[in-house]
Amino acid sequence: MKLRLRGGGMQRIFKQTFRIEEGERLLKASRCYLSTTAGPIAGLLFVSTEKVAFCSEKSLTISSTNGGFIRTPYKVVIPIEKIKRVEESQNIDKPKQKYIEIVTIDHFDFWFMGFVNYDKAFKTLQKSINISQQH
Repeated sequence: MKLRLRGGGMQRIFKQTFRIEEGERLLKASRCYLSTTAGPIAGLLFVSTEKVAFCSEKSLTISSTNGGFIRTPYKVVIPIEKIKRVEESQNIDKPKQKYIEIVTIDHFDFWFMGFVNYDKAFKTLQKSINISQQH
């Protein structure tokens, strides 16, 4: 699955890729990379009123239970209420390399980088958390 922007754009991709809660609104979608132990994965980061969700641009090949291989997008879904904190970070040697770290209440860390508009992505994450805390 290669994510392509056509009619409906990011909203359509978000709805097709993830389960949407009643009343959930997409606040922002950003192209970025998710840092993994195997290296960075290019994709889209969706920030909604209910969740932070990432989907890789390209499908990854993984082994299936029957011994074959399947292609599937790499997805991460973090419910807003599970987020403990969101941190800004940058490479000391290369200050233009900025990262967003999301830490969950169950101690998982997710690092996102390579945003076209880092500041807007970070502010949208903060806004989503603030909206969630008001309910």
